[in-house]
Amino acid sequence: MSITVESPRTLGRRIDVAAVPSVPAGFTACADLGWRPSDDGVDLVHTFTAESISDGAAVNALSELVRVGAIAGQDEFESAMVGLIASCCEDPADGWLAFYANSVDDLRTGRSGFSPVHRRARSLVVGHTVLEVGCCFGLFAVQCAQDGLDVQACDICAGALALLDDVSVRLGVGVRTVLGDARALPVSDDRVDTVTLIHLLEHLSSGDVTIAVREALRVARRRVVIAVPFEDEPSEHFGHLQRLSEDDLLRWAAPWIRSGLTVTVFTDHGGWLVIDKPA
Repeated sequence: MSITVESPRTLGRRIDVAAVPSVPAGFTACADLGWRPSDDGVDLVHTFTAESISDGAAVNALSELVRVGAIAGQDEFESAMVGLIASCCEDPADGWLAFYANSVDDLRTGRSGFSPVHRRARSLVVGHTVLEVGCCFGLFAVQCAQDGLDVQACDICAGALALLDDVSVRLGVGVRTVLGDARALPVSDDRVDTVTLIHLLEHLSSGDVTIAVREALRVARRRVVIAVPFEDEPSEHFGHLQRLSEDDLLRWAAPWIRSGLTVTVFTDHGGWLVIDKPA
């Protein structure tokens, strides 16, 4: 199956993606992919199937394309990602279902490099109700719902939420989606026990981080859980705007410590900031 996706913020570069049994002649092989420049963009071929497609596998393959200069920037990365998933099966909906099922399984079993982050985040959830802010595909939200929690997933991208709505029904988990911005959450005060911001704040400017943390604390009844990556340089293709360190977490924590809240900062596959409200 072949998919064409246009990258709207990169001068209309087109990413043509097709599933193939093996990389054909004329394409430069790169991980599980092959690529070649076209007149108005990039042609990509891949060997992913319903059995092999997952978040970790696709991200690793596309990151290699970024490294060799075949694609660049967040829009091209995301366009290529969507193309890989949608074209790995004859019916794109089946491709998305396989992507979710395989990705969640990889995260739970430790096959994904992101497993330690999700495992630690799930261990930090308190109470029965959870709001994942900046959920993207909602893989963390799906795991929480599978654990029996009452879960809402919020993101600024309506398309990602529509996918999550469809797949969560097919997977038989009750994730409710909320379209909204982390800086102005469309959720009432003290609405959920735990609010998570997992690898979200590196996508925001310094001033917006302050607003997002304040919003999360407004909505949380008991706890806010924040996780960020520590990188040598912000990953442009992931849309990261800031290079963060433990010093940034301590700076974010300072006003809440002064206000009397219980705050914990620690490192584990990146940095963590946990803020607890009084019972």
